Amino acid sequence: MASTVWKGHLTFGLLSLPVKLYSAARSESVGFNQLHKADNSRVKQVLYCQLEDKPIPRSEIVKGYEYEKDKYVVVDDEDIKKVAPKTAKTMEVLEFVKASEVDAIFFESSYYMAPDEAGEKPYALLFEALRQSGCVGVAKIAMHNREHIVVLRPGPKGILLHTMYYPDEIRQVEEFRTDTSIVKAKELEMAKMLIDSLLAAFEPEKYKDAYRENLMAMIQAKVEGKQVVETVETKHKAPVVDILEALKMSLAEVKKPIRSSVGTPALSVEEQEQPKKGRKTGG
Repeated sequence: MASTVWKGHLTFGLLSLPVKLYSAARSESVGFNQLHKADNSRVKQVLYCQLEDKPIPRSEIVKGYEYEKDKYVVVDDEDIKKVAPKTAKTMEVLEFVKASEVDAIFFESSYYMAPDEAGEKPYALLFEALRQSGCVGVAKIAMHNREHIVVLRPGPKGILLHTMYYPDEIRQVEEFRTDTSIVKAKELEMAKMLIDSLLAAFEPEKYKDAYRENLMAMIQAKVEGKQVVETVETKHKAPVVDILEALKMSLAEVKKPIRSSVGTPALSVEEQEQPKKGRKTGG
């Protein structure tokens, strides 16, 4: 498993158990180095002292906070440790809320929370209680030089922890709203039919980053001295102005039987479009 990013105790009520956190996800991208164009040699950034007008080694770097323009106070790691809140070592569950009430927009980063030695039984108890109650725990934890509000929720195999954005960090855009009164009933019915025709089980492993794969293929081609082939651009279909017509065309292309939500036999797209009098109801 990945390296531990936090280690301490989780407390809820009078129960306390040792836990540790591991990063649950990270983004992947193709990294490039900066080279000198003339000879392809690596270049590196130099740390430069403006006052002395000379480069300095990394060992002479300290942290500083600018409290006024061009005025700094030096803060070292020991100073930071002295003022760290108790949540730097103890994660306290503040309350439990229904999972359905937590908007996913608040989720920031994801971690696996695993039990440390002697914490297996209370950990399993909390996991199963969360799973059966449909609740998540809201807790406080200090790490990475800030105090986070976090959500503890049951995953498939254990407890997942998500750091949360604070309300003042969520951008409130007044223009971001939807007027559903402009939607016609027939349009909504066909849009729901289209959604149902494309309904599938969520299988994240089938989604790939085509851009990253193309970059790696291009890099490999250049390493092997091959010609780089340009990606063929997908031709975009002309937009259909009539929404109903666009929905009908979309349904015609799917060619997948649409399951009924009331237990009647599934109807194909063509059958859905037939007049009701001409349909066969089976039996």
